[in-house]
Amino acid sequence: MNVSLGFSPCPNDCFIFDALVHKKIDTQGIDFTLVMEDVEALNHKAFKQELDVTKLSYHAFLYLTHYYALLNSGSALGFNCGPLLVKDSGYDIKDINVARIAIPGKYTTANFLLTLAFPNAKNKKELLFSDIERAVKSHQVDAGLLIHENRFTYEQKGLEKIIDLGEFWESLIHAPIPLGGIVVNKNIDIGIQKTIDHLVKQSVEYAFANPESCMSFVREHAQEMSDDVMKKHIALYVNEFSIDLGIIGKNAIQLLFDKAIETKLVEGLAPQIFVK
Repeated sequence: MNVSLGFSPCPNDCFIFDALVHKKIDTQGIDFTLVMEDVEALNHKAFKQELDVTKLSYHAFLYLTHYYALLNSGSALGFNCGPLLVKDSGYDIKDINVARIAIPGKYTTANFLLTLAFPNAKNKKELLFSDIERAVKSHQVDAGLLIHENRFTYEQKGLEKIIDLGEFWESLIHAPIPLGGIVVNKNIDIGIQKTIDHLVKQSVEYAFANPESCMSFVREHAQEMSDDVMKKHIALYVNEFSIDLGIIGKNAIQLLFDKAIETKLVEGLAPQIFVK
């Protein structure tokens, strides 16, 4: 059986899926066709239901619960790992509500958190996440919302933090922050859904047990990132919740969904969200 699989070229996703896509584990007769894109591009593919299994921002998943079910494994969810809103250290922003803010995509969880923190900040410009530091430094925008490895490099670029939106979320909700998860199309047989969920878990466990095994795949897609930044990236976004969401992880996701409904970002969700 052939299954299309979408994930990003970021180190955490390459770490999680290396064993699966390179068949270092038994994939139970399933062949995965890899589609590698930036997470916002994957969000848009999910809206079109182009992929059987895909990485997805939890913000995007809010609108897609009737079409996709969330796997118990593969998520990026945790503490102290949220997006950062930054500006040029030599630049003064008098009113964040009128500032030009670069975001890594409308449906990213980062933009969801920015909207929660600054609901009146609407002057946003969508950019590829890796272009945001440069746009802030060159004053194409007044501020930028950083995700992924840029949280490790922004100070070296002469930028400074306005707010850590992960800390904002944790102070508001007192729970880990759900950033992105792995979803499967509900049209796929439920038995196959469960098998895929188990395979993703096995792939994560293999990576933790053999961390150097996946590094060539990580480096291949990490562009100019240093090994130190790659490993920090993986350590930040891959943890026990990536192996299994568990009760704490599922409750955190439900809290995010509840907050979205409370703030009228969405009106309702499918009754069945998780793969059981």
